[in-house]
Formats: sequence, C-alpha cells, structure tokens
Amino acid sequence: MYEVIKKDGLAKRGRLHTVHGVIETPVFMNVGTAAAIKGAVSTDDLRNIKTQVELSNTYHLHVRPGDEVIKKLGGLHKFMNWDKPILTDSGGFQVFSLAKLRQIHEEGVRFQSHIDGHKIFMGPEESMQIQSNLASTIAMAFDECPSSVADRTYMRESVARTTRWLKRCQTEMARLNSLPDTINPNQMLFGINQGGVYEDIRIEHAKQIVDLDLDGYAVGGLAVGESHEEMYRILEEVVPYLPEQKPTYLMGVGTPINILEAVDRGVDFFDCVYPSRNGRHGHVYTNEGKLNLFNAKYELDERPIEEGCGCPACQSYSRAYIRHLLKAKEMLGMRLCVLHNLYFYNNMMEEIREAIEAGEYQSYKKRKIEGMTQKK
Repeated sequence: MYEVIKKDGLAKRGRLHTVHGVIETPVFMNVGTAAAIKGAVSTDDLRNIKTQVELSNTYHLHVRPGDEVIKKLGGLHKFMNWDKPILTDSGGFQVFSLAKLRQIHEEGVRFQSHIDGHKIFMGPEESMQIQSNLASTIAMAFDECPSSVADRTYMRESVARTTRWLKRCQTEMARLNSLPDTINPNQMLFGINQGGVYEDIRIEHAKQIVDLDLDGYAVGGLAVGESHEEMYRILEEVVPYLPEQKPTYLMGVGTPINILEAVDRGVDFFDCVYPSRNGRHGHVYTNEGKLNLFNAKYELDERPIEEGCGCPACQSYSRAYIRHLLKAKEMLGMRLCVLHNLYFYNNMMEEIREAIEAGEYQSYKKRKIEGMTQKK
C-alpha cells in the first residue's frame, strides 16, 4: 500500500508499505546491479549510510550466478544479507543496450549474452520468472527500450508491444505469486511508460497502463541522450496522467539537480549509477558542487570532503588522504568516495522529505541548486 502523507505543489511525500519494510518517499535507490554496490560497499555499509532500497538487475543476475542458484540459496535478500526492500530491473534495458545480435519478436527477445555469447531468450514470462526466483520486493515489467529518438511510427509499434508485454507480465506474476514454492508471494509489479520524446504517445500509453491498476508506475526511456529540458518537459506532460496514489519512478535518473527538478514534477522513486561510478573516479558530491579529488589543490587539504557530513569518509579522513589513496590506486580511496556519494544522495532525499513535510520545498530546492552550481 502507498499513501501520500503531504503534498507541496506537485512534490509528494509518501510512504510505500512492503513485505520487506516501509519505503519513505521520495527515495533514491542505491544501484547494486549484480547484487553488490561497485566500490567494495557491503550491506552493513548500506545500513550505515541511510539506504532504504537496493536495486539489482534481472539480466545480470540471470547470466551470473543464475537466478535458479539464487532461489536455491533462499532468494536475493538472503543471498546478499539485506533485509530491506529490493527492486529488480526487468532486464529490458540491458537486453537492448548490452546484448549482441538481438532479434525482437512478439514472444520476446532472442539475443546473445554479453559475457560469453551464449544464446538467451527473454520475454515477459521469463523476466517475471527470473524476478520471482530472485524474490525481490518490487519487480519491473519487461518492456522494449527503443531509442528516445526513434521515429514516430516505430515508437508507436514499440509502445503497443510494451503494453501487450505488460499485460503478460501481470498475468504471469499473479500465477507465480500463487505457487506454493514462491519465496516472496507478495512481490509487487511496476509498469513502465515509454514513448521517447513524443508526449502524445507517452500520454496515450500512460492512460492505457493506468487501467491495469499496478502497484506503481515508472517513466522509462529518458536520460538516454535527450536534453535535461526535454526530460523535464516529458515529465510535466506525462506524470499528471499517472495515478497520484501510486509511486512514480523515473528510471536511471540522475544528477542531484535532476532529482530535485523531478521531485518538483511529482516523481518519488529514483535510481542512478552516478554516485558510485563518479566516486570510483574520485569525483565527489557536495552542497557546493562536485569536487575532483585528483586535483593537486587537495594535496595538503586537511578538511573532510564536506564539513558537517555524517558519512564514514568525512567522519574519519581528509581530502589529502583520500587523494593519496586514489593516486596510489588503493581500493580504500574508491570505497570512501562511493560511501560519501551514496550518503550524500540518501541524505539529500531525507532533506527533500523534510522540506515537503514543512511546505518549504521550493525554497529548499532553490537553495540547494544555487549552492551546487555556484562558481568557485
């Protein structure tokens, strides 16, 4: 069950009740594609840096170690020692972005594994079966991920196929949740709105999938090359057609500023690899913008990454030390930067929730963006 606790303009402060605990929204989901956050971050670390939801990927776990293996070991929560909610991405995006020699059919997609080239078939039923084996809290529907700049004719055909696949996902999930050996019979299903940058196709698709009364709705196929302004425009057009009383998830987004803008347009679930990927390259987020700790000016800098930050890196180490670790290619440097960035995102979401509750979201957003974009 999802409840809206407070609204401030279109910004929503909500709460999603799941079998693995309550998710306070807006929320940023920490991306652990292959059941681990890149950067040597453990699930104990995730608890310490305010993580609410961990996100893993159906395709990656299917090819390695195999979803059947994870089911035999008691499901993904037990496998990775994480007792809070997990969302699994359906694998659709990876099938269309990573796989070699893919062929799209009405039944699903035939493709070759990006790891060893072996042939795989994945359709709506297969994706649901894999996610059921993983026993995640929230499963994503299997969809086609066309290029955001695909022509209008192809986009219409693609979106119609995604709708047909979504209905098959819903039917298969209901079947799987009723089986006696299903690890999580309360698995939720989120559908995905597609349509590229064509707002009329997006709106038409939103109207169709809302009728299926799913547990939540995602906006997919953005943050894949279009401008930030185009993304915001599409959100402004499509989010009003998604149910306010269900979670709205903007997939694969984004920068802190992207998140602040999307919350302002009614979005309350986010995920992105930016904080961990940037952290592994020594780029860290602060309230005064992003820092590159490889820069020579930090060689003798005894301050933490950010004054007042409660993350493990800032509590114990200086910019100078972390820079040394990065330069020496010591894994600890990468790990500390990732921990800081994830804490920064998780803490920002906490601030967002507090600002909406206080009815001060606009002033908070303005202050936050001004701080992060100031000229140094």
